[in-house]
Order: sequence, then C-alpha cells, then structure tokens
Amino acid sequence: MTQNPFTAVFDAQRTALEQSQSFAHEALEAQQTSISAIADVVETSGSLAESNAELTKGAIHAYFDALEASMPEEAAEFDDLRELVDEGFDSATEAQSQSLEAVLEALEESELAYEEFAANYSEVVDSSFDAALEAHKQVEENVEAVAEDVETAADEFDASA
Repeated sequence: MTQNPFTAVFDAQRTALEQSQSFAHEALEAQQTSISAIADVVETSGSLAESNAELTKGAIHAYFDALEASMPEEAAEFDDLRELVDEGFDSATEAQSQSLEAVLEALEESELAYEEFAANYSEVVDSSFDAALEAHKQVEENVEAVAEDVETAADEFDASA
C-alpha cells in the first residue's frame, strides 16, 4: 500500500485550523490585557495630575512670596490670593479625581463584562473548532478509504491484465 497523496494536505489543513483556534484565544487574552493596561494608565495619570497640581500650586505660592518680599511691608497682602489659588487647584483636582474614578469604575465594569464575554466566546470558538476538526477527520477518513479502494481496484486491474 502506498502513502495517500492527500495526507499532507489534510495535515496542513488540520495545523491551520489548530493555529486559528490558538490565535483566537491569544487575541482574546491580548484584548483583556489591554483593558487592564488602560486602567493602569488612567490610575497613573491621576497621580501625575495631582502631583502636577501640587507643584504648580507651590510655584505660584513661591511667586507670591517673592513679590511680597520685594514690596514694602504693608504695600500688599497676598493671603487672599493664596487662598484663591488653593481653592481653585483643590476644586480642579477634586473634579479631575472624580472624573478619573468614574472612568476607572467604567473600565472595571468593562473588564468584568469582557471577561464574561471572552469566556463564553472561548467556549463557542473551542466547540466550533472541535466540530470542524471532527468533520475534517471524517473527510480525511473517507478520502483514505476511497484512496484505498482505488488502489485495490488498480492492483486488481493490473493483476488481471
């Protein structure tokens, strides 16, 4: 009995199906990782924004201190301006923090929803690929049987000729 000429084709097709299944799982994992990475970036940006606000507020206070030091003693009072700057930065920082918390909460909900979707989708992908591989196996077995029948018939024909 000779090697079935379709064996290599079926092997290549089976390998392609298995790789497609693996790529589907890897894509789901990459998307899930990107959602987590986005949440990390948002969290980090909140800390950076707070640090930037404190640094800027400090620079403005230092500017007021320098102005106050360069003026005669009772020429100007900067306490009200300092308080106004502090209130402005505090309210802006608070608003930004609330916005970032809302974004983080939405991302966490999205991440949970995506995890559920990914689990369900993975099950569908796996069952679909399993069905495709099973059908592929059946076709391969049928082709092998036909090839054997053709080979047997050819051998019998050669023997009778």
